[in-house]
Amino acid sequence: MQKNTFNELGVNSNIVRALSEFRITEPTDIQEKAIPIINSGKDIIGKSKTGSGKTAAFGIPLINKVVPKKGVQALILAPTRELAVQISRELGKFGKYSKLGIATVYGGVSLRPQIKDIARSEIVVSTPGRLLDHLQQRNIDLSKLTHFVLDEADRLVDMGFIRDIERILSYTPKRKQMILFGATISQEISRIKQRHMHNPAVAESEVHVAEEYLEQYYYNVQKQEKFSLLVHLLAKEDSDQAIVFCSNRHTVEKVSKNLRKQGIKIGMIHGRLTQNKRLRIIGQFNNGRTDLLVASPVVARGIDIKAVSHIFNYDLSDDPQEYIHRVGRTARGGSTGKAITLLSNQDHDIFRQILNNYDINIKELTSDKFPKLKFDVGGDSRKRSPRPGRRWGNRSSHNRSNSRSRRSNASKPSEGRSRNFGNRRPRSNDSKPSEGRSRGPRRFGNKKSRPSSFSRPSRNKNPKASRVGSTMPNPRSR
Repeated sequence: MQKNTFNELGVNSNIVRALSEFRITEPTDIQEKAIPIINSGKDIIGKSKTGSGKTAAFGIPLINKVVPKKGVQALILAPTRELAVQISRELGKFGKYSKLGIATVYGGVSLRPQIKDIARSEIVVSTPGRLLDHLQQRNIDLSKLTHFVLDEADRLVDMGFIRDIERILSYTPKRKQMILFGATISQEISRIKQRHMHNPAVAESEVHVAEEYLEQYYYNVQKQEKFSLLVHLLAKEDSDQAIVFCSNRHTVEKVSKNLRKQGIKIGMIHGRLTQNKRLRIIGQFNNGRTDLLVASPVVARGIDIKAVSHIFNYDLSDDPQEYIHRVGRTARGGSTGKAITLLSNQDHDIFRQILNNYDINIKELTSDKFPKLKFDVGGDSRKRSPRPGRRWGNRSSHNRSNSRSRRSNASKPSEGRSRNFGNRRPRSNDSKPSEGRSRGPRRFGNKKSRPSSFSRPSRNKNPKASRVGSTMPNPRSR
């Protein structure tokens, strides 16, 4: 069956011209299905696999419909900073000749430059937490909004952003087009559909990578031999660029440390790295400066990584769906790829769930003999040998030099305790944790806001005991 061209899908000539410059001449399956629906103004739920071109599926019609110099008309929410940056970059390509402003908004950086960008933009791409900061400070006006997009909607829900999404929607007009893209439709997303969408159309393409392009294998191995097998496979497999996925940050750091000890050049990425560092590592990988990336689940979805020939799953996370997103990082754009999973006892339960939930063709392999390598599971050496002069270093000289001052201050109020436990300054917006983690209630704040019972004077006649009792926090509250 012959596919439609972008012109036949109703895309204007400026966008088609920009697309052709990036060698995008033929729409993908999800683009061919979604673009006409969005152009018609209907609400839509889109479902497609990673790497299917879904950003263009909603981005092209948005640029097609937004009017320059009419305020913020389109809002796109993404679960992570990396995905927000990637979406903005792609929209910039598509709208090269459309004279539209696109603002990228996420936490961990200053508000002020974002305020300037928002003021001259028609499209805003944001993470939920930082957008709420701007809304609460009235830095952004959504009264003219005509398009509201949730990208990776299932992941937004998984990361605990459902309440933030509801709050953001309360700032928007009732009449707007709702565009929702995700791999699955959870109960929470169904609730958004019922409350905020009007008879949405569904555009769905193939969710999994085609089997003819992707080979999937697994090895059963003892946990203590996983690393040795990984190093053996990295040497054995003819890979161009590869990603080693680990289920959490600690495993990423340990595996990275031990690979470096084996003389293997790697890039390491997880959610605790700063935004600039993560983007730099991804850029080095995409540019071929590093051929191996050790990554936590943050890379499995919504980050622009190209030309990956091999995926190695060092272990599995508790979410069966994450396996699909991991292996979806290879065999993209019609190229072939291979995914290899290392299974030990603790991975078997989740692996059964993956096999039950998804129709995948995966084969077991038996390993050749491989040398057994030492795997260092120790922590960071800096924690074991602190720098001289730190308080927890050589305390004897510190105690001697300060004993006199402590005696002289014995009758003073316990200012140190008050400062350490009672009067912590609230964190500014610019020092918030990175977007991409759920925003639960804060447990640490300015303790002055606690009920008066915490500061009630003690009836103890000993004034020193009274002071300590009134300023020390309840250990359980920590």
